[in-house]
Amino acid sequence: MTDIAYAWSALGGDPALISRVTTVERPGTLPSRLPVRRLARACAGACALAAAELAAHRTGRGEAPEVRVDDGAVAAAFHSERLLRMDGRATVSFAPLSRFWRTADGWVRTHANYPHHRARLLAALGLPDGAAPEDVAALLADRTAVGTEEAVYGAGGLAVALRTPEEWRATEQAAEVATRPLVERVRLDAAPVRALPPLDPAAAPLLPAAGVRVLDLTRVLAGPVATRTLGLLGADVLRLDAPWLPELPDQHADTGFGKRSATLDLAADRDTFEELLSGADVVVTGYRPGALDRFGLSPEALAERQPGLVVAQVSAWGAYGPWGERRGFDSLVQVATGVAVTEGSSEEPGALPAQALDHGTGYLLAAAVLRALTERSYDGGGRAVRLALARTAHWLTDGMPGDAPETDDTPGAPHVAPDAWLAEADGPLGRLRHALSPVNLAGGPTDWSRPPAPWGSDRPVWP
Repeated sequence: MTDIAYAWSALGGDPALISRVTTVERPGTLPSRLPVRRLARACAGACALAAAELAAHRTGRGEAPEVRVDDGAVAAAFHSERLLRMDGRATVSFAPLSRFWRTADGWVRTHANYPHHRARLLAALGLPDGAAPEDVAALLADRTAVGTEEAVYGAGGLAVALRTPEEWRATEQAAEVATRPLVERVRLDAAPVRALPPLDPAAAPLLPAAGVRVLDLTRVLAGPVATRTLGLLGADVLRLDAPWLPELPDQHADTGFGKRSATLDLAADRDTFEELLSGADVVVTGYRPGALDRFGLSPEALAERQPGLVVAQVSAWGAYGPWGERRGFDSLVQVATGVAVTEGSSEEPGALPAQALDHGTGYLLAAAVLRALTERSYDGGGRAVRLALARTAHWLTDGMPGDAPETDDTPGAPHVAPDAWLAEADGPLGRLRHALSPVNLAGGPTDWSRPPAPWGSDRPVWP
């Protein structure tokens, strides 16, 4: 419970509400050397508690619904992209050029799942578009890890040199990350109160975010996990993507539950976006810091045009420090922050048992939005909330009390079977087997009411 209390405190929650949470611990889930199971439980539990708090406010109940956090459900949800089946087919998580490579002085990890990232990686290495993994391996074997990192990032690609925890802590970026709160919370304005309509306490299921409109401008994976969770809780979530940047089909299916999906050119279709903004309660962004500012999408600019707006932002490295404008993904943050060394062996780097930085940060981001909506219902003020995968990693590696590994969580320990936390749904993408959400509050939803739609198949309008 200490870990959930810490996350809840970082969200600005009332400590008295922690008594509404019960946990079901299942040794063997999310086995690792670092306290991943505890972090995952804390993030999902804090999100469920934020949903319960908002539900209590909107129903007029004097007491928040009880929250139950089950390690089995949490572990299944943190593996959602791996457990998804589309008409029986397993999904693909990583492309051939997204992997570790030996270098002349160590290791480097690249990320090239998207075609434009693959093209930039190969261009930075001076290789043709059709280069095979063995071509990349032969080239990088003669290069330094940090030199490769700098060259690829300079070309707009993604590569990170493997660092030990001590090497990471010695960097300026790590020092910046360590000074920041787990959840950054900023008041944007002093707008009139925008109370959400009351909810019927007898309604089944109880949907704390019903009637909340969310513009989802996120990609891979923390942001989509957050907005998928808001969709579960009743929010009307509209994901917007640039027409020329299609989402990976399997990833879209996994994170598309509870949402509609539309395309919009923010430069050419400003009137459409402004119309959407005028009806929005929440905007969630997941691009690298500053990337959307030129479209007038900074929190301050958005709040000026839509007072009382909640703006939620998630990034890899944080919007500060020398890496503040870098792109990044969970796998790369693990490599930079020393996690891959801790979880690896003397022969090769390792990884967490799930993309826990992405999933954990995603549930915290959803929790921060829910808490901001509750706070706004009292004072009307808009809020900005910001999270970073690197800051979540700092909590995992340096900030969790008593983070010696539990004997049943070491690599090789048995997993709890996930069948109890899986469901199947038919929709326009076929028959999908998917992980249920770990966000569990008494009377709340158990599954999404809307299966994922094909990417970009909806109109960019509110219903």
